[in-house]
Amino acid sequence: MNPAKRRLIYETLRAHNPAPTTELRFDSPFELLVAVVLSAQATDVSVNKATARLYPVANTPAAILALGEAKLRDYIKIIGLYQTKARNVIGLCQQLIEQHGGEVPRTREALEALPGVGRKTANVVLNTAFGEPTIAVDTHIFRVANRSGLAPGKDVRQVEDRLLKFTPAEFAHDAHHWLILHGRYVCKARTPECGLCVIALWCEYRSKTKA
Repeated sequence: MNPAKRRLIYETLRAHNPAPTTELRFDSPFELLVAVVLSAQATDVSVNKATARLYPVANTPAAILALGEAKLRDYIKIIGLYQTKARNVIGLCQQLIEQHGGEVPRTREALEALPGVGRKTANVVLNTAFGEPTIAVDTHIFRVANRSGLAPGKDVRQVEDRLLKFTPAEFAHDAHHWLILHGRYVCKARTPECGLCVIALWCEYRSKTKA
């Protein structure tokens, strides 16, 4: 895909959604961090239901530690893999208090050192909480980048690197949100809704569907 097409894609996505953001609900970097950790292999809807109950009771590292792992499990048990996630959240809370004064660190290295936090989670926090121009490649973004020709790659890291390389700077901060929402609601895995797609004109997917 040439640079002109990429620019048109991003300009169109921006025109239709000028201020995109995550669908996870949060009011602090810590709440976002926990929500993203909980969202692995789970829907944002289920995470939001769990955190709507959890955060009014405990929404700081100290408060969650005081709650304890067993009670935390009760709050998040509607989420897949909740037992492992509860253990990771307790571990990251301990580490935040012991190593970062209870604050969420603003570097990739420190974030990825936290239990349950990988590169994708770190990218989401850096982008959404701290405004860094990172792109967290999940299954939706991986699919859109490859299917459209925007930044094809054989694995998530290659797609991430290519998106960072090919995305014009003015779109870098919001690219993550545009692409994930596009993949979630339009460029779906089984049957992409190409007839409703605002970027279909520049998309290089050969097997486009009709409205």
